[in-house]
Amino acid sequence: MSFEELLRLPGQGRPKAHKQLVAENSTKTQSPRQPVCVADKHRPLEMSAKVRVPFLRQVVPISKKVARDPRFDDLSGDYNPEVFDKTYQFLNDIRAKEKQLVKKQLKKQRSGEEHEKLQQLLQRMEQQEMAQQERKQQQELRLALKQERRALAQQGHRPYFLKKSEQRQLALAEKFKELRRSKKLESFLSRKRRRNAGKDRRHLPLSKE
Repeated sequence: MSFEELLRLPGQGRPKAHKQLVAENSTKTQSPRQPVCVADKHRPLEMSAKVRVPFLRQVVPISKKVARDPRFDDLSGDYNPEVFDKTYQFLNDIRAKEKQLVKKQLKKQRSGEEHEKLQQLLQRMEQQEMAQQERKQQQELRLALKQERRALAQQGHRPYFLKKSEQRQLALAEKFKELRRSKKLESFLSRKRRRNAGKDRRHLPLSKE
């Protein structure tokens, strides 16, 4: 009898040799149970041979250095110009001494390349001093406006906040008053006219010869 015919027979009528053959086939088809192995987390990293290894490979992780600008970092605190000026007020005395030293050296050097360098240095120091004075006047103006709003609020009035354009106009008016007091208004206006004339000249069409 063939194997298929033996399988069609009922279980009781099957011969003993058939039962042994079926048992052997079933044990062959079943895979032996594999032991469960837990992977060690400290084992070496296994890389696939199919993945191409990069030229610059990071073997050991390195912490990246992040540059920090203290001017824009919250860790340095908020910028307060009044506190800053009071803290670094000693720099004004140092700048004044340096300015006097440059003036003495400029008197010794009458001409030449060194004279031009000292002249440019003195001019830059004077411009920085003027910018600092203008910034100080703007701070005083803002402080006065703040005190005025606080007084109005204490009296029960609704405070009025000036726009930036209005603040610029007030600052310009204070600057003109200061120039008039120091008798430098005419020189300032003449420089302003020359600067505006140079800007207008750039926008003019070129004359055809």
